[in-house]
Amino acid sequence: MKILIIGATGGTGKELVKQALGKNYAVTALVRNPKNLNIKDNNLNILKGDILDPAIVNKAVNDQDCVISALGHKKWFRPTNILSEGTKNIITSMNKYNVSRFICETSLSVSSSFGKMGLYYTFFTIPIILQFYFWDKYRQEKIIKESSVDWTIVQPGALNNRKPKGKWKEGDKVGNYLWTVGISRADVADFMLSQIDDKRYIRETVGISW
Repeated sequence: MKILIIGATGGTGKELVKQALGKNYAVTALVRNPKNLNIKDNNLNILKGDILDPAIVNKAVNDQDCVISALGHKKWFRPTNILSEGTKNIITSMNKYNVSRFICETSLSVSSSFGKMGLYYTFFTIPIILQFYFWDKYRQEKIIKESSVDWTIVQPGALNNRKPKGKWKEGDKVGNYLWTVGISRADVADFMLSQIDDKRYIRETVGISW
């Protein structure tokens, strides 16, 4: 199994790389700065490039069996299109090279799960700190849902770096309008990798939390 991981230097991305290599997958990681991915393995190919560059995305996607995105960034306080335009490039390349399976991490409180990160996120964190970031997540999800690939959108609760529990809640009932639900990045990565062969959530959005 050959998989491409986008956003491999982020918290979830590093977990995806480590766990995918543990499953003996052939992993390609598209990263802007290879120094930020301190993982070495014979089954890991680190490709340097920008997700906004269609040519490098084409090179990364070609000959893959699956694309997994944990794309994120730190440009929270100004308008951005990194998530949406990057995802558009991914899907265009997938169509070009007939790669059908796409698994993408976004967040609870995007689109149909609006408000399910609890009052703190709904009335403070998202509108005050992450407003532009979440607007781009909305655009990202819209692009995915309008595509013809076999997508699964994974919407985790608030992410943390705690040890994985190996169990979680999943589905369209996940989240809470009053308090914030959370989950470890390691468990999110575990769930996302399980979706490579799991057909239950193809062309579906699925929430996940402890």
